Amino acid sequence: MSLAERNAPQRATPPPAASPPPGGATAGPDVPAGHARQVLRGTVDAVLAMRHAGTRKLRLAYELAGPADAPVVFLAGGISAHRHAASNAIDAAPGWAQGLLDAGRALAPGQRRVLSFDYVGADGSLDAPIDTADQADAIALLLDSLGIEALDAFVGYSYGALVGLQLAICHPARLRKLVAVSGAHRPHPYASAWRALQRKAVALGQLQCADDQGLSLARQFAMLSYRTPEEFGERFDAAPVLASGRVRVAAEEYLEAAGAKFVSRIDATAWLRLSESIDLHAIDPAAVRVPTLVVAIEGDRLVPLSDAVALVEGLGPGSRLRVLRSPYGHDAFLKETDRIDAVLAAELDPPRRPQASASPLSDRTGASV
Repeated sequence: MSLAERNAPQRATPPPAASPPPGGATAGPDVPAGHARQVLRGTVDAVLAMRHAGTRKLRLAYELAGPADAPVVFLAGGISAHRHAASNAIDAAPGWAQGLLDAGRALAPGQRRVLSFDYVGADGSLDAPIDTADQADAIALLLDSLGIEALDAFVGYSYGALVGLQLAICHPARLRKLVAVSGAHRPHPYASAWRALQRKAVALGQLQCADDQGLSLARQFAMLSYRTPEEFGERFDAAPVLASGRVRVAAEEYLEAAGAKFVSRIDATAWLRLSESIDLHAIDPAAVRVPTLVVAIEGDRLVPLSDAVALVEGLGPGSRLRVLRSPYGHDAFLKETDRIDAVLAAELDPPRRPQASASPLSDRTGASV
């Protein structure tokens, strides 16, 4: 792998100082003196040796927000997540993880620098198999370009958790700790079957010259796997209705809206290849040598609690498991903002107090809340 070229990044506004730190900085009224808020958005041209697709020239798009002297946390979400995690001085639009980066949160850019990127293949230009280890290598290249020796932490949710595990294996010196939420060392066969059906829906749409319809249907299938029967029972417990001679159930409008929204923001080829990437994922937990917190959700139909337990049992010293109960299943990271923030705060800003020695079991397993 080699880094080809760093493109000029976007900056929030020109800083008053004559010699700003790399990337530029802006100071806002709520930023203490000496902690100029920095917002950096740019691209990096890189050459990446991929596991299944040969050597490729790629463009990595990133966004970095927070005080220049703050510790850096990499935040990675599901396959439809992207570099814009939250609103900032460059882009006021809400990001995919907006609630977790609001003021006062553990990931608030006023406390630390938050770095996110567009996954390799996210623009749809790479129609080839993509490994989660390829994503980890791309992150290492990005860190090189930005002059970041090591991340204070990597917080990964869903696909991001898989990428974080690979980063901890392939580039352990680049992160001090890993928080892996709703992700494991391998795809569960049930979840792989769900994704295979979703990909078939996209392929059928492509055969019919109806790419958008196929991708929308795949997303609607996915929503059923992300959420739980309990949530649907509470939200859509209504009698079906007749419309134009057809029966429509209460959840259909919700699912169709989710499909339409998804189609407007992701390319079909990108989605197919990143969906495949989840099913290609396979690691040996024992190879992870970075302190890791695994967060599992009871009722997650894609990453069952049993897989999270197996992952933690295979990880090295310093690994722990936290289990949350939520009606939102796999989507709990995005829906249970307060509770996820509390977990992150405890992990990223642990209280400094003496702790009594604990048994191996209690040291590695957290309570369900």
